Amino acid sequence: MLAAHRREKILELLREDGSAKVLNLAKIFKVTEVTIRQDLEKLEKDGLIIREHGGAYIKNIQDQVQTFSLVHQENLDKKELIARKCLDYIDSGDTIILDSGTTTTEVAKKLRGMKNLTVITNALNIALMLGAEPGIEVIVTGGEFKPPTLSLTGQKAADFFKGLHVQKLFLATAGISLKAGLTYPSISDLVVKKAMIDASEITYLVADSTKINKSAFASLGALSLIDYIITDAGIEEKHKQVFKDNEIELIIASEKNGNH
Repeated sequence: MLAAHRREKILELLREDGSAKVLNLAKIFKVTEVTIRQDLEKLEKDGLIIREHGGAYIKNIQDQVQTFSLVHQENLDKKELIARKCLDYIDSGDTIILDSGTTTTEVAKKLRGMKNLTVITNALNIALMLGAEPGIEVIVTGGEFKPPTLSLTGQKAADFFKGLHVQKLFLATAGISLKAGLTYPSISDLVVKKAMIDASEITYLVADSTKINKSAFASLGALSLIDYIITDAGIEEKHKQVFKDNEIELIIASEKNGNH
């Protein structure tokens, strides 16, 4: 991996987890600690991170947590369309899992006012958003807190889903790689996502079209883990075919009436 590419991935990981140790980064990227320190020095010089003894953390992290704002706010128009389309697949009486992320946060906003719904989530912003809704029961996982995504992660969060059986999961992703499948910037999230999928009858992947053919650092596994993908009309024809080949039903959220 070229140095510039590695630094990009380190930054992605820090934006996801908030902070990281030199030792862990060296293991993840299979380079020496000296190399990682040089990478972090460069990222700090560029004004992107703050180094501390044995590691580094992302800038503005306290502001984000205090204002409860998520990092990835791009393509919100597409995410809002996808969220609206998700409502066609959520019924009164359902128990659903809402993963953390900006697209799933848009889904949560649309659930306000619904009756007789149980929402299980690892996202604290979603829990606070829906927790006061009289018709919605909110259940939050345990786990380690990740400030940039306002979410809970790691083995404890994954263990929460053991023995659970829910109807529907609305899963987020950082990138859908046509080779590596579903990808995420953070390794600690993989066990959680896998546990969510295992606990659910149906998995809907909610991802805007800009994430297709993009790859983040860690792979969860093949596309066949999901049943449906809900995306926007920006998806390319050749990518539609990939989902078809993997027997994944494609649902396209469009401006008009959200037709399939």
